Amino acid sequence: MKESNFLDRVQANFLAGLVIIFPAVVSVAVLVWLFGTVSHLTDVLLVLVPKEWTHADHGKGPMFWYWSLVALVLTIGLVCLVGRCARNFFGRRIIQLVDAILLRVPLLNKIYSTIKQVNEAFSSNKSSFKQVVLVKFPHGDCYSMGFVTGEQKFLPEKAGEKVFSVFIPTTPNPTSGFLIFVPAHEITNLNLSVPEGIKLIISAGSITPDQGVPESMSPSTDLSSKT
Repeated sequence: MKESNFLDRVQANFLAGLVIIFPAVVSVAVLVWLFGTVSHLTDVLLVLVPKEWTHADHGKGPMFWYWSLVALVLTIGLVCLVGRCARNFFGRRIIQLVDAILLRVPLLNKIYSTIKQVNEAFSSNKSSFKQVVLVKFPHGDCYSMGFVTGEQKFLPEKAGEKVFSVFIPTTPNPTSGFLIFVPAHEITNLNLSVPEGIKLIISAGSITPDQGVPESMSPSTDLSSKT
């Protein structure tokens, strides 16, 4: 009996420790993987530095980790420099010129425009999402959380109601999902910001915000004011 209690305590302690350690181990593993992946892309910035300095075995082996760190820091600096330039008139003009050139290159323009639109949709300072809402999807007996992206005036109004486009993202990758068109009375507003809604989706509902109580089952007035 005592041996059984001892094993139960060991099992309980092991599970409790695993719950605490597992997120930290996974976070460190993801950080190491991310550093290794990014370093392969940023190492090219050190092309002007002799390989004998940056790589083992007199330039024939892998790059030293500290040089990869230097390349990563240099990349962050360059990104910050681009962001700095984007905040003044001449920098914006240069970025617009590069943007126009990329959009004129066949095949590349399709990829670039798609990535740019997705980036703008999920950017906190330039979001295409207007409101976090609930809609009946994929059938009438359950609700899905989505983001109103705008009023679709090209669609015929349903009984005098406005029709809105709602993006239903997938979990845990919110960059893919479903686009549906819903009349205003079938949309339920939520007291959530767009970042809170995205966080809720990425965490598969495990991270719940403090405020998420539906405001109204008839949000047409609020939605129309946001478009």
